[in-house]
Amino acid sequence: MPVIVIAGATVADLGRRPRAGGAAGEENAMLNEPIERLIRDPKEFTRDVRFPDPAQIRIYDETLRDGEQMPGVCYAPSQKLEIAKALAGVGVHIMSVGFPAASEGDRRTLQLVMGAKRRGELGDAEIVVMCRSNRNDIDVTVKTLRDAGVEPCEVTFFIFTSGSDLHLKYKIGKTLLRYEGRDEREWLELPLDFYRSANIRLQCDAIRHARECGIDRVEFGAEDGSRGDVAYFIEYFKAGLAAGGTRPAWPDTVGTLTPEATRWYCSRIVAGLPDGLPIVAHLHNDYGLGTINAITAASCGFKVISVTANGYGERAGNVKLHEFAVALRVLYGIELPGFRYDKLRDLARFMERMSGIPLQQHEPIVGAKVFAHESGIHTQAMLIDHRMYEAVPGELVGARTTWVFGKHTGAALVEDTLRRERERLVRAGVEPTPELAHRVTGEVKRLREERAASSKSEETIELYEAAMRRLSLDENDVVEIAIALGSPTAAAH
Repeated sequence: MPVIVIAGATVADLGRRPRAGGAAGEENAMLNEPIERLIRDPKEFTRDVRFPDPAQIRIYDETLRDGEQMPGVCYAPSQKLEIAKALAGVGVHIMSVGFPAASEGDRRTLQLVMGAKRRGELGDAEIVVMCRSNRNDIDVTVKTLRDAGVEPCEVTFFIFTSGSDLHLKYKIGKTLLRYEGRDEREWLELPLDFYRSANIRLQCDAIRHARECGIDRVEFGAEDGSRGDVAYFIEYFKAGLAAGGTRPAWPDTVGTLTPEATRWYCSRIVAGLPDGLPIVAHLHNDYGLGTINAITAASCGFKVISVTANGYGERAGNVKLHEFAVALRVLYGIELPGFRYDKLRDLARFMERMSGIPLQQHEPIVGAKVFAHESGIHTQAMLIDHRMYEAVPGELVGARTTWVFGKHTGAALVEDTLRRERERLVRAGVEPTPELAHRVTGEVKRLREERAASSKSEETIELYEAAMRRLSLDENDVVEIAIALGSPTAAAH
């Protein structure tokens, strides 16, 4: 199948572009007017949106932590190292490498990643580790670092707790009672204010302990921020900063934010904290609003935006790295210095192979076929200029326009293909005439429908689902493991 390389122009690009299907540098003489006279630039509607200085906006990738919490995804430490290198190659500024206190695998990952960073393989990427608000998590992580000859000051510790009243009382309420030395039988009777205050004390104790362990950078946050009280979060953040925290993180843990709610919360948080403070927005995609909520948070002054490669993560996933970075640049005119937009599609394919989770082929920007065209109405126009039906600049993201031939193919595309392949046809003794192009078009349509009738699509999907089930463990597996480990025969050995 021929592949046509296209140019990645924006509306503001005044020069004439190579014709789709033509050789590099071939002039497209069909557009007599500058392109901005013919179509409207989307930035006309966003130019008044204000953002932090692009050099201060940080891409905070959580593929190795939150991305691995996606059901069915699991990476070995060596795989996590390869992913970290790929993320650094794209240009993410910060990466979370996991939860060292939770598993030996994450402890080994941290050591491997820090070794790579010391060898210069991760550039300037800031490395983050996750800890609950207790001294044990912090101590285990510090020991993991020191065992590898790494000082805690070389890593950012993200210390978290909960934030909404629902989580404070009913998820970690008994933990807070134990921390305060109270009887757990008081759990349901104590007012919400008790849990709010105890939570701040718990968080600040953990932050102070981290600083005493030689940790210079302490990110801190509380789950379920988007369903919590904004005044409480501002109080919580101020207390954490006073205890030695350096970067607050505010999460939309279950993805309930709308752009309007994002602006309401984020503008108040920014106004309530010291000017210029880097604040993290950690957003989920449960309603498909992750990208626009991330852009909205940035426009409110949040300088650190949490993402994952391919949007992997719990439930519907996190903000998609490719969507956030490209939409910010093309639709809002905010270019992140040093970011490798042209590597995003390669990163997407790499992550599919590493995770075993494929993206839909029409995934925005990085989908395997979002720069592919079949419809005759579209392809005929694309032969004039690719911007007829492509708004994402392909050259920017390392993409090439391709033609897919099938039921909807028009004769114009077939004729253009035969023209470009004339030498090959002539060597075979065939003259590429318009009449031949029409005959070929008819045969293409017939053949595609014939193949559709014998499609293996359903069988392919069933095989994939079966393979994923084999990778994951279910309740039956847990019971079988318990029987194997707990049976009298096993105990005797």
